[in-house]
Amino acid sequence: MLRYLTIRHLAVIDRLELEFEPGLNVLTGETGAGKSILVGAVGLLVGGRASADLVRTGEDAAVVEAIFDAMDGRELIVRREISSQGRSRAWIDGALTTTTALRESCGGLVDLHGQHEHQVLLDPAAHLELLDEFAALSAERERVRSGFARWQQARTERDRLVAGEREKAARAEFLSFQLAEIERAGVQPGEDESLAATRQVLANADRLQRLCGEAYDSLYEGDQAALPALGQVWRRVGDLAALDARFAPYLDARDAVKSQLEDLAYFLRSYVNGIDASPARLQEVEDRLAVLERLKKKHGPTLDGVIETAAQLRRELHDIEHATERVAELDTELAALRTGFLEAASGLSAKRRAAAKDFCRALERSLADLAMARTRCEVRFEDAVDESGWTERGVERGEFYISPNPGEDLKPLARIASGGELSRVMLALRTLASTDAAGKTLIFDEVDAGIGAAVADVVGNRLQRLGGRFQVLCITHLPQIAAHGGTHYRIEKCVRAGRTVTQVARLGVDDRQEEIARMIGGADLSPSVRASAREMLASRAKAKGEETAKGESESPRRRK
Repeated sequence: MLRYLTIRHLAVIDRLELEFEPGLNVLTGETGAGKSILVGAVGLLVGGRASADLVRTGEDAAVVEAIFDAMDGRELIVRREISSQGRSRAWIDGALTTTTALRESCGGLVDLHGQHEHQVLLDPAAHLELLDEFAALSAERERVRSGFARWQQARTERDRLVAGEREKAARAEFLSFQLAEIERAGVQPGEDESLAATRQVLANADRLQRLCGEAYDSLYEGDQAALPALGQVWRRVGDLAALDARFAPYLDARDAVKSQLEDLAYFLRSYVNGIDASPARLQEVEDRLAVLERLKKKHGPTLDGVIETAAQLRRELHDIEHATERVAELDTELAALRTGFLEAASGLSAKRRAAAKDFCRALERSLADLAMARTRCEVRFEDAVDESGWTERGVERGEFYISPNPGEDLKPLARIASGGELSRVMLALRTLASTDAAGKTLIFDEVDAGIGAAVADVVGNRLQRLGGRFQVLCITHLPQIAAHGGTHYRIEKCVRAGRTVTQVARLGVDDRQEEIARMIGGADLSPSVRASAREMLASRAKAKGEETAKGESESPRRRK
């Protein structure tokens, strides 16, 4: 459930904070006031597409943040930022996340049904998903999807291996040339870094020799060498320790200090002797580094990348050289994968066809509640002719056919012309398919498009009843729908300091009557219009109370 929503600098919204309630929340206001921007804001929180155009003019970024009560009882804090350059960032519970992860984590919390949602439902490719959701076939559908992916992957590999012999020969020659180039170089891991360090030493050989000699003389052989001078120091420290025990620890450290300095002196002398300062050696290192750099540019970009490229070339060469063996293996594998996919797809198809009748009866009942009492529905299936028609959805297509008027033939849903009928079918289909656990948020934007007052009252009643199972947010222009809401918000646009801003107010009883009256009569808020608004609200409240009481009185019988 969407409990809290805050929006900053999004389109015409400067700053906005809203708390939503369970049940049916209605949002009303004039066209262009910014109602759909609220829906877009929630869409951003569940992974919707972000654009720099959404950022309010003059602002650096737009921010949308919400608190959800997840269906498992957890509280989820989601945040999305869009910069004026179009960059987008998202957080879940304070942790930075990707848009894909946001969609996966939060997409199940909200169902967005926009004013053009029927265009999606009119796509027959979406019909099987609705049927599968209604029949709880997600596990079977996933098996089919997985089986199809494995079969298709194996088939693609086989097609690649059985390519023309001339193409394979040319490819093998090219791979062999590249592999020979790398193998001739005898590349070793970390070799470039080691050679770069060696070049650093050789390029500074004179200075290194001078510094080592000076340091050695200062330690061991010079007139004022440190090691001989330290002998006198330790003798004096010994005399001091005999007089005061606090000098004893320093005397104890004498041997360790002497040993470290002697080791340093010996290393300085051996280091000088080990430097090969010849120009030939430096040139040898430079030449080897040049070879490695060419390989990295061509096959890298790192030396480890060059080594991995060589391994890939060997694997591909092996596949080409053993293509005939691999094709035979794939033929056996493909046969098994094909059988497995067809078994899963056939099982899914059988369950779909068994569930289709129940689905259609449920859809007809749902449409009857929406003043389409004599509507007939049917799901028609079309089997794929051959393998080219197989998809991750199975081996068939499914499409909804409907006849909203008695005496008319069933026709594809895409050929229904009435906007009001489309809106009601969309509402019926979507609510029918919403089988998730209670607590999910359903958002309906302009669900009242193309319907009249009588049907609007039926739609409002359906949304109110739906609010008993889910949290429902509905944007509407019709008072008959708005009057069914349990919580009512008015969205209006005004000009403040020369800028257009959208503001939202939660309406109390009196303000709600005024808003319903405005929706009924427009600018004419006469006493009769206000009376009509009060009567509409009272009748909806009474109907809601009677329906609740009826549900409570029937619930014991249902439990039996």
